[in-house]
Amino acid sequence: MTTEKQLVQTDIWDFLQSYTSARIARGRAGHSLPTKELLQFQADHAQARDAVYSSLDIQNIQDRILHETVVLQSKANTRAQYLQRPDWGRQLSEPSKQILKDIIDTPQDIAIVVADGLSANAVNTHAIPVVNGLLNVLIQHHWRIAPIALVEQGRVAVADEIASAFKAEIVLILIGERPGLSSPDSMGAYLTYQPSVGITDERRNCVSNIRPEGLNYPAAIEKILYLLTEMKTQQISGVNLKDEMQGKLLY
Repeated sequence: MTTEKQLVQTDIWDFLQSYTSARIARGRAGHSLPTKELLQFQADHAQARDAVYSSLDIQNIQDRILHETVVLQSKANTRAQYLQRPDWGRQLSEPSKQILKDIIDTPQDIAIVVADGLSANAVNTHAIPVVNGLLNVLIQHHWRIAPIALVEQGRVAVADEIASAFKAEIVLILIGERPGLSSPDSMGAYLTYQPSVGITDERRNCVSNIRPEGLNYPAAIEKILYLLTEMKTQQISGVNLKDEMQGKLLY
């Protein structure tokens, strides 16, 4: 009897696994994957699905972020609504709108938003060191910083409404990205100059794949600070703002 071990064929490209965690060159057993690789695929798929349904650890983030926070909710009350109605994830609930009206009425340089997005696990893991690293620099340079907004069931555009309420010149949202089979905990950062409700994505700049296995914390903080500085100096963002960070000194 022929065993699977005898059927397994190694892939000539398996050396590429030394350079990437992407699912590449996993071998074959007949017309299928080897059992080990098939089981790993199923496990990674389950982990990605779990990330989509994970919840924001509000208390831990509040306890560890070095700035005042405010907890908000999008118009989507449940995860099912969030997934089925993307437009509701871009809007604040009425109680959250009222909370913002009661907080602050003076212009701010920046509003920082932390939202669960499609992977709260990513935000729970990575947002705290990134936010605190940014705060350390921004406070030193006298940026006026609105309370950090923690948003449940939020999508990127919800940050525009929050920034408008805070009268913030720039908004930064840290959000869980769509989970991949090799990256269920990837966090993204979106930055916008002069945000307002209804703007489109060409007005935003994105820093993606923030996690130790991707863009590590120091590199992500440096990139975000560069973009914030350029936005404040040039008064533009999105497709109009070219990334010429290489060789420039930050702060």
